[in-house]
Amino acid sequence: MPAPKLCVADVSMTFKTGMTSKNPAGTFQALAPVTLAIPQGRFVSLIGPSGCGKSTIFNIIAGLLEPTAGRVIIDGVDATGTIGRVGYMLQKDLLLPWRTVLDNVILGMEIQGVPLAQARERALPLLARYGLGGFEYLYPSSLSGGMRQRAALLRTLLFDTDVILLDEPFGALDAQTKLAMQEWLLQLWGDFAKTVVFVTHDVEEAIFLSDAVHVMGTRPGRIIETIAVALPRPRLRASTTSPEFMALKERCLDLLRRQDVPSIEDAA
Repeated sequence: MPAPKLCVADVSMTFKTGMTSKNPAGTFQALAPVTLAIPQGRFVSLIGPSGCGKSTIFNIIAGLLEPTAGRVIIDGVDATGTIGRVGYMLQKDLLLPWRTVLDNVILGMEIQGVPLAQARERALPLLARYGLGGFEYLYPSSLSGGMRQRAALLRTLLFDTDVILLDEPFGALDAQTKLAMQEWLLQLWGDFAKTVVFVTHDVEEAIFLSDAVHVMGTRPGRIIETIAVALPRPRLRASTTSPEFMALKERCLDLLRRQDVPSIEDAA
């Protein structure tokens, strides 16, 4: 078997909190040892209650946090604590208001040293292909929430890394826009062949997008089960009403209900 594109190997995280009568050790274990092995080109999701460590895992993979123990391995190379090895998009689009849509989208390429003219030349046809044609020279304040997220996602993909982390990118969108953005993201994923790790509070979204769903528990954060999604691709919206899809959704929700914490549906 080939080595996975991304491997999170027995990663754990403990934070110092200061000693109290209830916590004489003065520490908080945010993550128990977590292991993930994600093959090239796969789309996987992490779901779990608030506080289970999803964002902590992302920050460790991105090199923004050093784990207390364990390693992050990308393409067989230890990337623990190394920034710039993955693309990372948060729920907020973080577009720069003084730059046009085009110049926001090419920001990652600029950081990597691609000449400005070359970066714009590469990005322009992609803006047209992925629904941003005619908006290239507008500023973010002129865009809807969905269009801003399109620009932010395209910027993340053009950062030219093989692994992409998406932390609830559609969480702030209305229901109709969210459904459209899910299908748009699958189109991009199919075209760019990236390895995607996706965090969401929406069980149905996780199943619809993913090849596998990693369900997390808390106290401390850990993966309690990995559920393969064997639904055929390309993934059609009609699949969300199929018996197979509903069985996967019920399995995820059942795992979350057992944790004696508010369900993921309540936290959404």
